[in-house]
Amino acid sequence: MLAGHRPPPERKRACGSGGDRSTVPGVTLDIVSLAERPDLAPRLDTDFDGAWPQFMLWDPMGSVYYSVAHDLYPEFVFAAVDPAEPGRAVARAYAVPLRWTEDELPDGGWDRMIQRAAVNRLTGATPNLVSALEICVRPDRRGGGVSGLMLAAMREAVARQGFDTLVAPVRPNGKAAVPDLPMAEYAARVRPDGLPVDPWLRVHVRAGGVIERVAPRSMAVTGTLTDWRRWTGLPFDASGPVHVPGALAPVLVDVAHDHAAYVEPNVWVRHRL
Repeated sequence: MLAGHRPPPERKRACGSGGDRSTVPGVTLDIVSLAERPDLAPRLDTDFDGAWPQFMLWDPMGSVYYSVAHDLYPEFVFAAVDPAEPGRAVARAYAVPLRWTEDELPDGGWDRMIQRAAVNRLTGATPNLVSALEICVRPDRRGGGVSGLMLAAMREAVARQGFDTLVAPVRPNGKAAVPDLPMAEYAARVRPDGLPVDPWLRVHVRAGGVIERVAPRSMAVTGTLTDWRRWTGLPFDASGPVHVPGALAPVLVDVAHDHAAYVEPNVWVRHRL
């Protein structure tokens, strides 16, 4: 797709439950679904400007889910509100129910879950698991344990709705520092205590998740060189791999064909509830 020729998806990606009040030392949050608090829907856009690198807003599968998520899946969309600032959302989370009967989770991760959920809804298939798609903490509230609260609340909410499995195509947040390292090698790195080196994978494992495999093509973003210059501020004037801030792997550039492509690997984590 030529991203510059279409409007960006309304929302973008990586959870709470019905009216939970969740705490870590020094943090108290009310975590609710949009099914309970539809008035919070606008805050899930405006309160998170700049939360993701600009190029990530142009995955073409994103609008398939995010443009309808608030209307079709409100019980799987969550907001965290700090009672001290009730007019703003501290964190947001998105998930989607779908039917997956294959033995392995797919090479295509984030994109594939959105695709399968859309097809299931059109065909009337009964979902048998839920996939997390995003857990995003407002940039000024990161580093305080909020992401773990959101994951715990998502697990609880999914279990209450009768599902026994939550899967997540996890975007390891430390991987951007080593974009040339294969994801399988990065995901296998552990600390002396046996937990993953990556902070976000570590949150999932501590919550009871099990790392299953790499999703080597979890999402894909393509565009003209003009698109990529606008998204990143980089020159994109030579063919070959380009390191883009926030990207987990190099962006591959072809100057002769006026085209660059980013294929992001993620890591599949399965939570038994």
